[in-house]
Amino acid sequence: MKFLKNIAIILLIISFCLTSCKSSKSIVVKKSNSSRTIIPKRNHDIHNDVYEARKDFDKKHESTVTRANNSKAFDIIDYAKQFSGVKYKFGGATRDGMDCSGLVFESFRAFNVILPRISRDMAKQGDKVSLKNTQEGDLLFFKTMNRRNDISHVGLVITNENGDIEFIHSTTRAGVIVSKLSENYWNNAFVEARRIL
Repeated sequence: MKFLKNIAIILLIISFCLTSCKSSKSIVVKKSNSSRTIIPKRNHDIHNDVYEARKDFDKKHESTVTRANNSKAFDIIDYAKQFSGVKYKFGGATRDGMDCSGLVFESFRAFNVILPRISRDMAKQGDKVSLKNTQEGDLLFFKTMNRRNDISHVGLVITNENGDIEFIHSTTRAGVIVSKLSENYWNNAFVEARRIL
């Protein structure tokens, strides 16, 4: 049994090594004075991290006024935003560090929407939508690696105001941040938008 578990772990590590959410963009990170949700760290077990994050998210939103459009997409976005500033970690999906697909995977999983763990596999889910019709909760997919002509990065749309699209994602240099699709780097690397919800 232990042998099979070790084989499964090795295969998982190899699959993570073959895919990545890398970005070659240089980014300046600005610290803001906005408050962040802090989740107590109990151990490195993803289930405990997720449980604590979900519990904290639910408690925080019990006392807030319900939005007119209280959809699952906005809940997923709010959940993802609490990871702002978390460092990049290849294959990570916890507050200890996360990559782009880990952020999206965990944000959707917290609301019982199960996606593949890798960005290129996520790009096969849902329905393709035009940028003009992109809305909050949609996913943006990018090709950021020159050596491979494949989807290598994903971000979650948090706003689309008159075509000015902002998305949250995790980059190798800055961790979990919000970017604009209008930035040259992201605009040039953009491949497609997809709607999961």
